[in-house]
Amino acid sequence: METILDRIISQKQIEIKHLKAIGRQISSYSQNLSFIEQLKAADQLSIIAEFKRASPSKGDININLNPVEQAKKYEENGAAAISVLTDTTFFKGSFKDLKMVREAVNIPILCKDFIIDQVQIDIAIEHGANIILLIAAALPYTELNDLYHYAKQQNLEVLMEVHDEEDLEKALKIGPQLVGINNRSLKTFEVNLNVTERLAPLIQANGGFIISESGIFNQADAKRVRDAGANGILVGEALMRSNELSANMKELMVPIFKEAKQ
Repeated sequence: METILDRIISQKQIEIKHLKAIGRQISSYSQNLSFIEQLKAADQLSIIAEFKRASPSKGDININLNPVEQAKKYEENGAAAISVLTDTTFFKGSFKDLKMVREAVNIPILCKDFIIDQVQIDIAIEHGANIILLIAAALPYTELNDLYHYAKQQNLEVLMEVHDEEDLEKALKIGPQLVGINNRSLKTFEVNLNVTERLAPLIQANGGFIISESGIFNQADAKRVRDAGANGILVGEALMRSNELSANMKELMVPIFKEAKQ
């Protein structure tokens, strides 16, 4: 049965043909901002605060929010990095959003997209990304490995996203420093933080930093994934809907235990 990921990847294949057919202007954004270095020094759960207008599972989240204003608020309130959704068809984002955020803040930026080709990495760099997302479930091992090493050659950090043990086995062969555990099922959209609790110990055994993604809304959620071994969290919907952003971000920055740090 076709999943939403299958539909997204099919659309990406169409978009890539277009991207390769048009010329691009190379920018000179610095790639020196490191999320990994921040994680090494952190004594609290690090937040990747996400700018996300919509999603296939939630529909419109906050369509009218200005990416520059939101990014500045994220930075002012202690975000360790900012994630920008650049997919247009399913998430109503754009690379324009990424560029606007890059010009507004001085912390690492994650290009959040469904990357299946080097041209997408090139465009992410041109628009100011410091980190890219690679989804283990989206690609065969060889292609995933090739894109990972291509990104590293371009001085990017890579957040390798996994959803289950099969994804994790594939990812660990590559040896990423950053592993994102997505608590949302790609098949049912069900979100359960026990995905982080189940997979985190396997990642810890191999080293690397763990980012728990999806389903984190309050301090209890943050403590739960922290206790499982997460070094950071990626939070989108809760912050995009928040009317008390400063307070909400502060409560998510729970202390991390020294033994949980890599």
